[in-house]
Amino acid sequence: MDNVQPDGKKQIALNIVNAKSKHKGFGAGSIDLSNVSPIIIDGGAAVIDIGAMHAKSKVEKGIKFTPNREEVPGGRQVWLVWVAVDRNAEGQFYGGATACEMWIDSEARRGWKILADHVNKLDAALKRKFILDGLGDAEKRALKTLLISHNEEWWSASPEVLKEALETQ
Repeated sequence: MDNVQPDGKKQIALNIVNAKSKHKGFGAGSIDLSNVSPIIIDGGAAVIDIGAMHAKSKVEKGIKFTPNREEVPGGRQVWLVWVAVDRNAEGQFYGGATACEMWIDSEARRGWKILADHVNKLDAALKRKFILDGLGDAEKRALKTLLISHNEEWWSASPEVLKEALETQ
């Protein structure tokens, strides 16, 4: 990506800074997203889709989003779940998880989501919170299965609040 504007001035870029960086200048204190993964749950199947970090997951590509739910009457419900991995003396575990709702009509290439909710839920996951309200039993099963199959040790070491939130009827 060229980082120079037409008039020759350097553009302001988003800095993703991790704990190893000694960056002290502009953008210092930026958030570290290296321990967060986006999971898309669509049609009862959960997959890790890194494209969702920039709203470019497989289901979001080519979709024009609106903040008005009424404009997507034929859409299907899709969930974006932010999962943060944390570490303690015993090892790594799933330390935060939050779910964000979207409605997508692939044929009409229209979708509904509230971007501010997605950003706030990402922030909550980074702050090691669990907000999985709204997920149905099929979505809970899919997410739980994915988390366990991805790393069973992390699942075993995860807080009970996550395990309870993913219990189904």
